[in-house]
Amino acid sequence: MTIDATFWVAVSFFIFFGILIYLKIPQKINNLLNSKIDEIKKELNEAEKLKFEAKNLLSNYENKIDKSKKETQEMINLAKKDSEKNILEKTKKFHQLIENKKKNAEQKIIQMKENALKDIKYTAVKISMEAAGHLIKNSIDKSKIEKLYVESLEQTKNSLKRLKV
Repeated sequence: MTIDATFWVAVSFFIFFGILIYLKIPQKINNLLNSKIDEIKKELNEAEKLKFEAKNLLSNYENKIDKSKKETQEMINLAKKDSEKNILEKTKKFHQLIENKKKNAEQKIIQMKENALKDIKYTAVKISMEAAGHLIKNSIDKSKIEKLYVESLEQTKNSLKRLKV
């Protein structure tokens, strides 16, 4: 065996590793790596927790959104029903109002016809009485008128006496 550069490289290699082992460098490196691994595991666990919480929050918000959409749809449906009901009520009231106005107008027309007929009858009686009076004045002399007047008074008195009895 010869002592050459390879031998010294091998000896220095073993001495180097011996010093490393003596100073517990591999154990320190191992501890450092283990602590890093633990930190990473903690961060991963924390990330998992945050992810789980985020999923829960997301599902809660999605549920709330779905619930609010349903409530909104229910409100819209209720508003539609209310508006349709309101329209039907207003239409019914409108038709009733029109019907009442129509009846009132018909009653007014009937009343106006009756009043017109009364006025026509009154005017006709008045005209006929004036005409009769005019004819009587012109055709009958005063003595006949007085006689007729007295007879009329007697008939009226007799009629009144019969009514009182």
